[in-house]
Amino acid sequence: MNTFIEILSFIIFIGTCYLIGSLPSGYLAGKWFAGIDLRETGSGSTGATNVLRHVGKGPALAVFIIDVGKGAAAVLIAKALSLGETLQVAAGLTALIGHIWPVWLRWKGGKAVATGLGMLLGLSWPVGLASLGIFLTSITFSRIVSLSSITAAFCLPFLIFLSSIGNTFNPMFFLVGVLAMLMILWRHRSNIQRLIKGTEPKIGKSN
Repeated sequence: MNTFIEILSFIIFIGTCYLIGSLPSGYLAGKWFAGIDLRETGSGSTGATNVLRHVGKGPALAVFIIDVGKGAAAVLIAKALSLGETLQVAAGLTALIGHIWPVWLRWKGGKAVATGLGMLLGLSWPVGLASLGIFLTSITFSRIVSLSSITAAFCLPFLIFLSSIGNTFNPMFFLVGVLAMLMILWRHRSNIQRLIKGTEPKIGKSN
């Protein structure tokens, strides 16, 4: 009986984290403020960048904050429930999956950057801030959001490894960093093709 309750509790917890991550903030911003379906506009992503290009700065900022909050909330709920590091990592990763593949939008969501940042801030705020710093540095010089996202994603496992120096190495945290990197790269595969061709738009230009 106890095992059944534990399994059921785990399923409910993971399901809740997925639903938090799947909140379609970008899609709703497109519908409410511009009457458009972002899945059929620009890059097809429901993330803050596509909102910025086709809806406006205010809605894009709101979507970015909400998406960051989704990743952080899942991890913080796990911490509030005094769950172990493995379940904290699982919570953040599940929210990230919900953001990328939301059931409400036929599995077509955002590109994981903002929600991934929230997940990192919840798991280890120094790693989260370092990733944000790399993103901001890259975008300052390149003015290309996708390139900056990809650069930060590539650096993520290295940042997690550095954070373990002098501390206990957490293989689950490192694994989620690798998985998050791979998810972000996968969601940016069309951007990578445009970067290679030199046709990826910079900030201020539409896709």
